[in-house]
Amino acid sequence: MEENFREIHIGSMIRQCVADRGISFSRIKKVFKVQESDVQFIYEAKSMETELMLKWSKLLEYDLFRLYSQHLILYAPPVSASDKDSRLFPVKEKNIYTKEMIDFIIETLDTGKKTKKQVLEEYRIPKTTLHKWLAKYK
Repeated sequence: MEENFREIHIGSMIRQCVADRGISFSRIKKVFKVQESDVQFIYEAKSMETELMLKWSKLLEYDLFRLYSQHLILYAPPVSASDKDSRLFPVKEKNIYTKEMIDFIIETLDTGKKTKKQVLEEYRIPKTTLHKWLAKYK
């Protein structure tokens, strides 16, 4: 599934995943107990309730929540030291980069959409990490 992590349209992601996996409408109907028009409405939805998204994740055997996690890793503003002290929840210091994210960043470089310097600055990826990815995945 090709993702655009900046703009997430969950319905179109689900539609693409259903097509990629060849899931029939009869299976979707059986799991969700819906009509075709209801599924079309889901495909057009920009967002959805978490319980429904969890059901779709199970049906598709794909973690749809990962799309939002990757968005946060790539686009959330950095947290200052004073903000860290006042947070209710602990802050995870180390980012975990998924294969989809690495592929997205390498594709961004390969297509010339961004330079290495832009990727390092915008996504706050350590320079050594980026060079390891390029050596390993190119």
